[in-house]
Amino acid sequence: MTVTESRAYPFATEKLDFDPLYAALRREQPLCRVQLPYGEPAWLATRYEDVKVVLGDPRFSRAAAVGRDQPRSRPYPAGAGAMISLDPPEHSRLRRLVAKAFTMRRIDQLRPRVQQIADGLVDTMLAEGPPTDLVHDFGLPLPIAVMCELLGVPFEDRGDFRRWADAYLSTSKFTREQVADSRAQLREYVSGLTAERRSEPQDDLLSALVAARDAEDRLSEEELLTMAETILVAGHETTATQIPNFVYLLLTNPDQLAALRADLDLVPRAVEELLRYIPAGAGSSQPRYALEDVELGGVTVRAGEPVVVDRSSANRDETVYTDPEELDLTRKEAPHIGFGHGAHHCLGAPLARMELQVTLHTLLTRLPGLRFADSADDVVWKSGVSTRGPERMPVTWDHV
Repeated sequence: MTVTESRAYPFATEKLDFDPLYAALRREQPLCRVQLPYGEPAWLATRYEDVKVVLGDPRFSRAAAVGRDQPRSRPYPAGAGAMISLDPPEHSRLRRLVAKAFTMRRIDQLRPRVQQIADGLVDTMLAEGPPTDLVHDFGLPLPIAVMCELLGVPFEDRGDFRRWADAYLSTSKFTREQVADSRAQLREYVSGLTAERRSEPQDDLLSALVAARDAEDRLSEEELLTMAETILVAGHETTATQIPNFVYLLLTNPDQLAALRADLDLVPRAVEELLRYIPAGAGSSQPRYALEDVELGGVTVRAGEPVVVDRSSANRDETVYTDPEELDLTRKEAPHIGFGHGAHHCLGAPLARMELQVTLHTLLTRLPGLRFADSADDVVWKSGVSTRGPERMPVTWDHV
């Protein structure tokens, strides 16, 4: 495959389908030129090892993207003060301020509370009876409730910040003016919460960030507000998207679902395989700019050129995984890179993993015979946003 012109990217996909073009690119052109909807052309990395290099090698910089017309799927690039736009040591300084909220010890302490939230949601579903919308009645409220408690945000405001999150993730769902208005509303909301924590500190992450700003002078006011916004929006989005994705894939792979029902000890491994298999994003991650000439994927990436990576393609790399196009909940091969790699590896990955483990165990034990209310064709899929997953998913279960 020899292609010199830039391909339109992201590639067209539906539901959770995976474009076979990725496999051809990995074999024949692992680094190819692409043009995203916005910004300058870029290189696209599709192989597992190349993706890890771009995400983990300090020769590739996120900070160098600031001020550039960086390739992106959304009209707006990430803000200059966001952690995703920084390189170490500035990125490390901000990351350390919130890392203690996401340690394995802290996540283990949170597990009983997450289980309690999950059971409460299922109690309501059982009381009201099937059918129910798994997205509205479980997939969204569980991670939102967890993030509200962790950050210290009133759960009753969930409707507002869910709307703001949709605008943040919009590629074409909202107009430029609507996105700008939502961002302004979110900034006003977070500023108000921050003022409340200054006058009445609580035992939550937002109070800790305020203390780091006011008492320890470890971050600026802009950094404080941007970090709180990022945690609020991104902190629930991955799990909220993956919960219905997980259930959809299991229901459409009945042999794997039966194996999991027969052995719930497989749940942790199943979570990892589902995260590997699901192309959750509608495109690439944030671009990295080469700080010097780098040999990668058989080509020379020149200093100043941007590279975007497709982690979903990396997670289907035939040189890393046996039969990568097959869903295998017993897989024990290389760890997936669905949460990224290197300095920008997702800070909330331990929390997301735990929530997804609790979700699978709870739904499979408390909703016997969980299935589509009618058929998979009734699932309504998101459009115009950067995440891939159901917007509505009617399900039912056996009466007990």
